[in-house]
Amino acid sequence: MNRSVTDFLVIGSGVAGLTFALKAAAHGRVALITKKELAESNTNYAQGGIAAVLADDDSYDLHKRDTLTAGAGLCDEKAVTTLVENGPAAIAQLIDFGVRFSAGEAGTGLDLGREGGHSKRRIAHAQDLTGAEIERALVASVRNHPAIDVYENHIGVNLITRAKLNDAIEAGSDQDACIGAYVLDIERGVIEVFSAKATLLASGGAGKVFLYTSNPDIASGDGVAMAYRVGAKIADMEFMQFHPTCLYHPLAKSFLVSEAVRGEGAILKRADGSTFMENYHALASLAPRDVVARAIDREMKRKGDEFVYLDTTVIDPLFFEKRFPKIFATCLRFGYDPRTQMLPVAPAAHYLCGGVATDLSAQTSIPGLFAAGECACTGVHGANRLASNSLLEAVVFADRGAAAAVDWVTQAAPPTEAIDEWDPGAAVEEDENVVIHHLWDEVRRLMWNYVGIARTTKRLQRAKNRLINIRREIDEYYWRVVVTSDLIELRNLVTCATLIVECAMRRKESRGLHYTLDYPERDERYRRDTVVTKRDMVERGWT
Repeated sequence: MNRSVTDFLVIGSGVAGLTFALKAAAHGRVALITKKELAESNTNYAQGGIAAVLADDDSYDLHKRDTLTAGAGLCDEKAVTTLVENGPAAIAQLIDFGVRFSAGEAGTGLDLGREGGHSKRRIAHAQDLTGAEIERALVASVRNHPAIDVYENHIGVNLITRAKLNDAIEAGSDQDACIGAYVLDIERGVIEVFSAKATLLASGGAGKVFLYTSNPDIASGDGVAMAYRVGAKIADMEFMQFHPTCLYHPLAKSFLVSEAVRGEGAILKRADGSTFMENYHALASLAPRDVVARAIDREMKRKGDEFVYLDTTVIDPLFFEKRFPKIFATCLRFGYDPRTQMLPVAPAAHYLCGGVATDLSAQTSIPGLFAAGECACTGVHGANRLASNSLLEAVVFADRGAAAAVDWVTQAAPPTEAIDEWDPGAAVEEDENVVIHHLWDEVRRLMWNYVGIARTTKRLQRAKNRLINIRREIDEYYWRVVVTSDLIELRNLVTCATLIVECAMRRKESRGLHYTLDYPERDERYRRDTVVTKRDMVERGWT
């Protein structure tokens, strides 16, 4: 078994992982693993932009207020303050790394957009390709850095902690520490050990746990699942954000039509051309995402339709082509002309607001283990993410995490423990590889049907019962000596699904992104994070 030794191990190559790597590389060796190519991440698909206080008529207080309002009473105000006050510096840092944001008229300053829930124009963007532009610049910087070793087509299997190697050490205690990870080289089919003084989880979200999602195929919740298995605290997994407006087309794979399109004037309508959002919120089509997604879901179910319409014809055609070139080209490719036709849209799973619980320095409950980006729960988003705060959160907390990890590395003893060969347990050979894909599909369908936009206690219990059986099947029949990336992702998806269901069952109210027909009102007794650990789950019957 190959063993690589490094100062910093980064798992994931989105904006959080790349930012952390570039910062940490000034203080030691960095190994960055990514399960596909370096630029393949949720960041790469982000269209709208990155929010920050950059205009004269804006203020930190306004950005904080908008974030807290969207978070439905569950945001950590200190985390929100940290995010907002570091926003302008984060934008400046990205520009220094070579990110080319769209300029304002006559090249003056940045062109600032507006999205749902924002009271001011504060969205810096690169047309509608912001994530791809950020990835382009950061990937180039990472590839050119002599202290960063990139391992493409590698996927994390399990984290390695001192508690896992020594039964006398309790998970999460002061004596415990993360000292690296088992990693699968996908092309060679070999599991390797990456030994590190500090490890960052930046593996993105878990959108693929649902049947319909705007996320790429890589979003299988790997970081959350890996942290959970070593006893880390996981928080607020019930809050999965469903993006209201994904293009409805059988071949579009839920292509996201950015909220910025509504920010520029597009209006949600029924098939007969009538509007409906004013019946749900004072901001109408610019209401927060959870409100819009639920409203569309209700309208679809009320009429028996599979989609509603987004009227983009109200936007100046030339402006639309210039401002949203990717959306424009994609719509044309699927037979829709947004200049002359309303676009069919429907909600899809989009962003995980919960994740691995961290402090304001990206430190998890496991010493030496950090988390940033969508797989982390910093407290910024609360019960619902404000649009375009995600890229900002990734940059700000990855930067702070890198500073904390550098401090940790200078103090921590080098990991010298003897690490055993990879042992999958007493599993048997699987009968057919196709079964893995059947289980993947089953998990995604049951999560969409039972744990989607509107939930009930009965639906959640049914989901729990089936997930327990699927977890047993994986452990008893498919977790074998030669693991595959598909099997690793299935295992992680099922773990994230169980965490979402458990957190949703605990929250007996409706707040933000969590809406249950059994408890449709907000209950201030539940104005707190839902925090779970592996020990909690076992005690509650998740065997």
